[in-house]
Amino acid sequence: MDELAKGESEVNTVEKLFTKIRNDFGETSEEERKIEQLWTIEQGGRTCNEYVQEFKKVARGSGYIGRPLIEEFKRRLNGAIRRKLAEAEEPPTTIGEWQERAVRLDRNQRQSRAEERMLGRNAAYLGGNAQLRGGYGEDHMEKEEDKSHGGPETPVEDTRGQVCPAKVKQVQGETQTQWM
Repeated sequence: MDELAKGESEVNTVEKLFTKIRNDFGETSEEERKIEQLWTIEQGGRTCNEYVQEFKKVARGSGYIGRPLIEEFKRRLNGAIRRKLAEAEEPPTTIGEWQERAVRLDRNQRQSRAEERMLGRNAAYLGGNAQLRGGYGEDHMEKEEDKSHGGPETPVEDTRGQVCPAKVKQVQGETQTQWM
């Protein structure tokens, strides 16, 4: 206790606290180990689905149910997702709703970021400030000579029917497409 009063404790994380308790008082029960794991797991850089799967596995046998279980789940969920769900017109009220909606929101955010990266690349390709219409500027629809690659830039439809920037070259009478 004197260590804590002086601020000199070697226990500065939850993990170290549990390790010290185990060392000082012996092994803990299965339920105590599950509670320890609940207090230490977090979403971090993982997908919410991965976090939910681990959380469910650890929560089983922890003795946590209802509101305390929801609070533990929310505590280690990424902040942006937690805030959006808490501020929703109809926030989740059960652990199942929290988990399902968090997974869906995380998936949507990750997809949106991927699409933004793609649109950012296309905007940079168009000169950065081109007015985008349907994902590409009108100036892109006209063939231009790109001196760095040696071939005309031509709008080409991808497998989903969307127009994408590409280099089209004629090589020995055969058309080759290089996607941008």
